Amino acid sequence: MTSLAPSSLATRAPAKINLTLHVLGRRPGDGYHALESLVVFAGSGAGDLLTLEPGPVLALVVTGPTAGPAGPTDDNLVMRAARHLAAELPGLKAGRFHLVKRLPVAAGIGGGSSDAAGALRLLGRLNGLAPDHPALMAAARRTGADVPVCLEPRARMMRGAGEAVGPALALPPVPAVLINPGVAVETAPVFRALGLKVGEAHPLAAETHPEIDGTNGLDALIARIAPARNDLEAPALTVAPVIGDTLAALRDQADCRLARMSGSGATVFGLFGHRSAASRAARAIAAAQPGWWVRATLLR
Repeated sequence: MTSLAPSSLATRAPAKINLTLHVLGRRPGDGYHALESLVVFAGSGAGDLLTLEPGPVLALVVTGPTAGPAGPTDDNLVMRAARHLAAELPGLKAGRFHLVKRLPVAAGIGGGSSDAAGALRLLGRLNGLAPDHPALMAAARRTGADVPVCLEPRARMMRGAGEAVGPALALPPVPAVLINPGVAVETAPVFRALGLKVGEAHPLAAETHPEIDGTNGLDALIARIAPARNDLEAPALTVAPVIGDTLAALRDQADCRLARMSGSGATVFGLFGHRSAASRAARAIAAAQPGWWVRATLLR
């Protein structure tokens, strides 16, 4: 790996995983879907890398295995986030970003949002801004619904349309396998398939999201979230039926405690009781399906 120049800054942009995702309904005012979701972040092997070399011109270079599907550079969420922060703070120091794109795109794991949050973290460090500086949160909210929860990538509850981010949760590391079948799934068709009208509540909205407490260990955490759900999983299956194949592949693995879709898909996750079991499962699935993106990781 090429060493960074002394003036360069770097951060990881990890995959964001929705362990739960309850859709409460569509808000009557703005029509956005109101959500309640337990969000965690992936460890090594499941993230992008973002660096910033300070300079007079704001720019972005994207490389890596999924750079092509990431879309036009000028419209990348990294650039949008930087521009929104510059609008909040005139005279903001910036420079040239280099994004190494490794996460699948349009995959339900917040890759672009995590990249944008990483850009805000780097600009905050460059400009001496505290991590909780209000301008960072304001820029995050203007950039995208999932960007605020990615600013400080730690387990927490996310509510509303993404604007209400709860305090960090002390959860045990969760061994997991992530699978994306290589099919891009845009969010809008999935919400359309959900079929809620503006002002309409979800049929299961009255079912309370479980209280999340990680103090009793991994088994207790998995047992607590197992009765919860991802309300976008069923509509996503109508958009991309291959999601069902990835879930089945996980459920066939020894020690898989829970398999569920993340976000609006098509990435799914399986939770395991031990890291070794997750690693074995990832190897077996990757061997059987070499065209799938498969990663064993720790979620926290």
